[in-house]
Amino acid sequence: QVRLVESGGGLVQPGGSLRLSCAASGSIFSINTMSWYRQAPGKERELVADITSGGSTNYADSVKGRFTISRDNAKNTVYLQMNSLKPEDTAIYYCHADARARILSAYADYWGQGTQVTVSS
Repeated sequence: QVRLVESGGGLVQPGGSLRLSCAASGSIFSINTMSWYRQAPGKERELVADITSGGSTNYADSVKGRFTISRDNAKNTVYLQMNSLKPEDTAIYYCHADARARILSAYADYWGQGTQVTVSS
């Protein structure tokens, strides 16, 4: 199976920056779209940004101009650079990948365990 592990979360002051990483490992044949989701306390999980294997990106309106998603296909890793952070960005951030394992013939959804991002003064 494909395993996703997030890192880079933590506590940051408003206006600060964090860079999240998500590394995919396992017997991977290929990865299509990779995404970042987040879930704030009392809220539903929402899509933050995604990026296709070709590099096309998409962002939630709430993070446009502040967050940047990127990926390193050689490392099977996706990043989320978060700048100008606001308290409302506080949430657990989850990595998602549409990937195919070598032993399977179809793509499937894979999720990371999540990493906490807290923006507070």
